[in-house]
Amino acid sequence: MKKSFKEKRKETAKRLGIKPEQIPHHIAIIMDGNGRWAKKKAMPRVVGHRQGAKILEEISVYCVDLGIEYLTLYSFSTENWKRPKAEIKALMYIHTRYLIGIRNTLMKCNVKLVHLGQSAQLPEKLKTALAETMKLTAGNDGMTLALALNYGGRDEIINATKKIAQEYKNGKLRLKNIDENCFAQHLYTADMIEPDFLIRTANEMRISNFLLWQTSYAEFYVTKTLWPDFNKTSVDKAILVYAKRTRHFGTVRKTKK
Repeated sequence: MKKSFKEKRKETAKRLGIKPEQIPHHIAIIMDGNGRWAKKKAMPRVVGHRQGAKILEEISVYCVDLGIEYLTLYSFSTENWKRPKAEIKALMYIHTRYLIGIRNTLMKCNVKLVHLGQSAQLPEKLKTALAETMKLTAGNDGMTLALALNYGGRDEIINATKKIAQEYKNGKLRLKNIDENCFAQHLYTADMIEPDFLIRTANEMRISNFLLWQTSYAEFYVTKTLWPDFNKTSVDKAILVYAKRTRHFGTVRKTKK
C-alpha cells in the first residue's frame, strides 16, 4: 500500500526529531557546482554534469520518501546557451538520456514530471523525450517533479504579462480581475504551490533568474557542497535548518513580553 504525504512526513519528522509542519512542502534547488567538481578531480566538465544527473535522480527519489509534495530543479537556464557549444551539446544529450532513463523510477515512485520553461529551442530528440516522459507520468498523483529546463524567471514573467495583455485585449479578462492570483495562474507553475524552501549548492549567493515571482517568501539555504556531492544527509541537514526558521510573510516578528 502506498503511503500518503501525511504518513511520509510524519515518519520523516519522527526520524529528524522535528514536527511534520516543519518540513517544507515544496523544495526548489539551484543545482550548482558540476564543473567545479570535475575540475577538482582533473576531469572534463561533462563528467561533472553526468554525475550531477545521477544525483538529481537520487535526490528526487529521496524527496519522495520524505513526503515532499513538489520538487523543482533548475537544470538549464536561458542564459546557459552562452556556454561553449560542445558543453551545450553534451548537456542536451545528458538531459535526453536522463528523461528516458528515469521513466521506470518515476512510475515506480508515482511521480509526475512537469516542465518549466520554453521547449521550442531544445533539440528535437530532447523535446520528444521530455514530452513522452511527461505524458507517461501525467496520471501519477504522488510528488510532482518540475524540471526547469531552458528556464528564465524574467522570461517567464514577460510571457505571463503578454498572455494577460492578450486576454484583456480580447475581452476575456477585465482590469479589476488582474491581481497576484491572476498573474500566478499565467506562470509555468500555475498548478503548483509556491516553494517554501530554496536550496543552492556550491556556495553561490545569488538567485540566478530562478523563480523570481514564486520565491518571494521562500526560505533560502546555501551550502558549500557541490551538487555532485549533495546526498541524502545534505537534504536532512537542510531540512533541519528550515525547521528552525519562523516564516513571517512580511509581518512583524512577535516578541515575548
